[in-house]
Order: sequence, then structure tokens, then C-alpha cells
Amino acid sequence: MGRRLVNGSDMGGVAADDRGLQYGDGLFETMTAANGRIRNFVLHMARLEDGCRRLGFPRPDARLVERECADALGELGSGVVKLVLTRGPGPRGYRPPAEPSITRVITASAARPALAAPEALTVRVCDTRLGVNPRLAGIKHLNRLEQVLACAEWTDTNVAEGLMLSVDGRLISATAANVFLVSGNVLRTPDVRDCGVSGVMRQVVLRAAEELALTVDVADVGLEALASADEVFLTNAVAGIRPVRALVGHGEWPLGNVTQLLMAHLSARGEG
Repeated sequence: MGRRLVNGSDMGGVAADDRGLQYGDGLFETMTAANGRIRNFVLHMARLEDGCRRLGFPRPDARLVERECADALGELGSGVVKLVLTRGPGPRGYRPPAEPSITRVITASAARPALAAPEALTVRVCDTRLGVNPRLAGIKHLNRLEQVLACAEWTDTNVAEGLMLSVDGRLISATAANVFLVSGNVLRTPDVRDCGVSGVMRQVVLRAAEELALTVDVADVGLEALASADEVFLTNAVAGIRPVRALVGHGEWPLGNVTQLLMAHLSARGEG
């Protein structure tokens, strides 16, 4: 089993007046590890640093975080590591303290067994919409109630994920993944300029697409674009690329050539 470390100690706890608990005043990163090392660690730290800048946190030392991630993994070696960073304890009220005492929580758990073949997912469209706020878009802040409510909308175990739209009707992401569409020779993914998360695996896929000379379009995407898509897949840092087989009430897709090309490319680099 992995460990839980609070500010580097496995004996500590989170204070009841911690602003992460009280107000969701914090950030998080969920990362995969192999052979004791965090995959795409630099990209995770870059997004965390962006979040710290936007929220007005002092950024943690990346070398300290990396060392604590390895400590939390312990004998697991490979698994899933979650880092939570909060503004720490503070007085009552929303106004942040002038000199925050940052809380850093790192937990590690075993990874799920790898599948022999990629799992083709069935997904649905969620009724819960994502609010628009450019100041918070892209980062992984602790306020995830929209995703919690979206995931509570279905109990069908055949449905693996839910697609989420913005309040103005744009397709943005899944509850815990970014979404990609392939139409002809074009790889498309929604712009996350004012809501949604700029996923680490999304960044990895966009870089891989450039290396493979694929045409990429990062732009607003309507739900209707799915009807004309040849392939659809989801990405996140833990599961990598996951092909979508069907969207309930909207259509079905095969495991297409572009999806397979990207999966093979990232697998060869140890990033898939």
C-alpha cells in the first residue's frame, strides 16, 4: 500500500480550519507513476505553478514534491499519486490570509491492472453544465461540484463517462477527461479558455499530433460536431487515451486509425 503524507509527514492531519476544506481554496494534480517516477511530472508542475500564480499561492518546490511523491509510493513503485495543495489554515471569512501557511497532501495508491486491449467506452451527455470563468479555466482547482453533480446523474454501469457542456452549449470535456474528435484528417479538441481543465494528457496528445504531422484544430465545438465525427476518444493522465464507442442517443464510432496511431505513438514513448 502507498502512504499519505501531510506536509511531508505520515503522522499529520489536515486542520479543521484549512481553507481547502472550508472553501475549496486549493489545487490538485492526479498523476501516474512507473518505476518510482511520475509520468509527465514537468507538465503537472507547470499546471500547478500556473494555478498557484492565479490563486496567489507560493508555489511548492518541485524537487520537494517529487521526493515526497516517491516517498508516498514506497514499495508500490508504480501507481497513482494525488497531490492536493491548499492555502492552509486561516481565519473565518473568505478573505485569504496575507501570509498563507500552505498545506500539502500527497497520497499514493496502486494502479488498476492494465487491460489486454483498449476499452471502448459508452458515454452520455450530462445535464449539469460548466460555469464560465476564464480566471479559473484550465487549472485543477478543488471546486469540483459541477463534476460531482454530473456524475450523480446516472447509475447505469454500462456508461463509463459523461460529456459536459458549458452554460452556453459548447462541448467542453468529460467529467474527468478531455475529449477529442477526428473528422477526416483533422484532430479536434474543444478550447478550454473559459471553463474546463487543460489536461496533461491533452497536452501530450496535442504534442504527439504535431510530431505525427496531424492537422489539429483547437476551437469551440458544438455537440452536433459529434454526429459528423469519424472517431472520438477521451484522455486523462491516469487512463491515457480511451476510445469512445458510443454516445447514448447520439451515435457510435469505431476504434479509428488516428486514435490507434496516437495510442501506439505514446505507448512507444512510455506515455500511453
